[in-house]
Amino acid sequence: MDARLNPLGGANALAGLDLKAEINRLRREKNAVILAHYYQEPALQDIADFVGDSLDLSRRAAETDADVIAFCGVKFMAEVAKILSPQKTVVLPDLKAGCSLEDSCPPEEFARFRRAHPDHISLTYINCSAAVKAESDIIVTSSSAEKIINQLPADQKILFAPDKHLGAWLNRKTGRDMLLWDGTCIVHEKFSVTELMKLKALHPAAPVLAHPECPAAILDLAHYIGATSGILNYALNSPEPVVIVATEPNIIHQMQLKAPHKTFIGAPGADGNCGCNMCPFMALNTMEKLYLSLRDLAPQIEVPEDVRVRAKVSLDRMLAMSAAVSAVPIKGD
Repeated sequence: MDARLNPLGGANALAGLDLKAEINRLRREKNAVILAHYYQEPALQDIADFVGDSLDLSRRAAETDADVIAFCGVKFMAEVAKILSPQKTVVLPDLKAGCSLEDSCPPEEFARFRRAHPDHISLTYINCSAAVKAESDIIVTSSSAEKIINQLPADQKILFAPDKHLGAWLNRKTGRDMLLWDGTCIVHEKFSVTELMKLKALHPAAPVLAHPECPAAILDLAHYIGATSGILNYALNSPEPVVIVATEPNIIHQMQLKAPHKTFIGAPGADGNCGCNMCPFMALNTMEKLYLSLRDLAPQIEVPEDVRVRAKVSLDRMLAMSAAVSAVPIKGD
């Protein structure tokens, strides 16, 4: 069978290929920029032009003159890249690289949820499909959400989707009573309070850094709660030689590169092992699949133009409010 019909072509189809050299060649030939989220395997992080959070990666790619964006992440991230760079070809190494939060919030159900609460505005976490973004008023990231909520009138009713743990944490931080969608991240739900307390007992001076997608019981044990970029910065700047990290453990690769003199420990799951907290969707992308996606410019990410335009409105509102613009119209603009 032709390798383009069966791209991996069996275990030995790419044997002997210098994947790094071939990816670099294709990057030049296709005028491509390679993006890798912090949760990707180290090899993908090392070969990427940019490593970071999902929105930051899409914005940086939009500023380049690249014709092709190869996004090593999950589908909703690649969709954001397409929304911000509609003229560029966007490829995702594995189209099955999804997200449990996106899966928990089907667009049709979300639209019904919105119609059932017409007096609410919708703040929607960026971890959702382009179609859900198009149904939303404002998109937020874990780093921008609190600032955006605090710009809304105190009596404004708010729907928050799809992550209920992030929403609950924001309610606690802001004093709001947002109505929460019942979605969770399968990675951040797997951390064990009992095992984390045991780890803290072994390293009493080590700060615990947690992503707000974690359940409240984990967040209550954390010294710092924030987005992946914030966790990385805190870990690097902490004076403590040992740091405990409660998010997807591949981010530890960046910590080790930048601070090799420190020890970074992934927060454990129920069996005392942090390996169970690796995102199975992120793990679908590999160097082999990145090579094939650049070679064949497939699979490509497409967003219908009407959906893209409406989704970009909600993203643009977030960007404006994140920059502390004094007034951002939400309804009737």
